Amino acid sequence: MIWVAVAAGGAFGAVLRALADRWGRRSRGFPYGILLANVLASFLLGVVTGAVTDPVLAALLGAGLCGALGTFSTFAVDVVQAAEDGRAAQAGANVVISLVLGIAAAAAGWQLAVALA
Repeated sequence: MIWVAVAAGGAFGAVLRALADRWGRRSRGFPYGILLANVLASFLLGVVTGAVTDPVLAALLGAGLCGALGTFSTFAVDVVQAAEDGRAAQAGANVVISLVLGIAAAAAGWQLAVALA
């Protein structure tokens, strides 16, 4: 049952990530869509980790939805491409902003879940 939950959550998360990436690529600059997807996934995973005790629901939302919504691989490729294209400042900014906002979002999600419990 857990694998079905992961697959279902992953399918939905992957679609959300694709939509965010598509939206963000319109700007032709900074990868805002992937940043949004990663920060949102971090926040949601913080909430899930802090609030969800049912293993099937945790698999659906955590490993499935958040795992597919958040995308380290696309983030990494965006950073490498920016650096290769001579946009070192953008590559560095992407790394710093993504790490700071992602960790802050995960902490905020966790704190929200704990406060509401």
